[in-house]
Amino acid sequence: MQIMKIDSSAKIAPDAELAPDVEVGPGVTIEGPSRIGPGTRILAHAYIGPYTTIGAGNLIGFGAIVGYEPQDYGFTGEESYTIIGDNNLIREYVTIHRGTKPGSATRVGSHCFLMGLTHMAHNAVLGDHVIVVNGGLVGGYVEVADRAFISANCLLHQFIRVGTLVMMRGGARASRDLPPYANIDDTHTVKGVNLVGLRRAGFTREQITAIRQAFRILFGRRTNLKQALEEVEAEVPLTPEVAHLLEFIRASKRGVAMGPKQAPQDDEL
Repeated sequence: MQIMKIDSSAKIAPDAELAPDVEVGPGVTIEGPSRIGPGTRILAHAYIGPYTTIGAGNLIGFGAIVGYEPQDYGFTGEESYTIIGDNNLIREYVTIHRGTKPGSATRVGSHCFLMGLTHMAHNAVLGDHVIVVNGGLVGGYVEVADRAFISANCLLHQFIRVGTLVMMRGGARASRDLPPYANIDDTHTVKGVNLVGLRRAGFTREQITAIRQAFRILFGRRTNLKQALEEVEAEVPLTPEVAHLLEFIRASKRGVAMGPKQAPQDDEL
């Protein structure tokens, strides 16, 4: 059995449960009740709040804050949670706040990479293999699907959804839902299909072709989205990916990102 490596200056609550091989650096504070899984490293001066569960093989970086109280005037100290999966990299000075409603949670999946100074507000949810680059801000109740890539200094307004394999370019911002497979730029503007991401994820040429056909109709120009959805169903092979795209759009409550004002000059769509 491995023995925990806990620096003498760390402060760990009696009701915090740590796996035998957890590593805790200088000045770390771990409040309880909380639970830290095997192989997790918590570097100097990080803070782990109460009601936090952290899975196996995670890195919690220098000065990171995981599970502290939400920045919400309506929060009055109720029991709420932060749940972190396995094998995540949560780098220096990342902030992840716990849920704001009683019994609710902020969640990070597995194999995510949250780079320095990123922020996850209360009740936000990240899927698996999500990357949030330095300075990215994920608002309250935002849902980010698997393999999305949120570039540096991107802003995600509360309550929006980010579809699978979305790529947000640096400095982009959104207060509308971002459809799966899209490249997003400026203010929730679809600039094309995330071709690099699709190819890296193993999508076939046929799958990508169908997605691109759907995107040309939906986002190649600004048009009536209801009519565009019907046009896609009539003209594009209804692959599982296209069906998922249409379902995502129809389920939107905040509205969906728009196509560019002018047709794109490149071949992304």
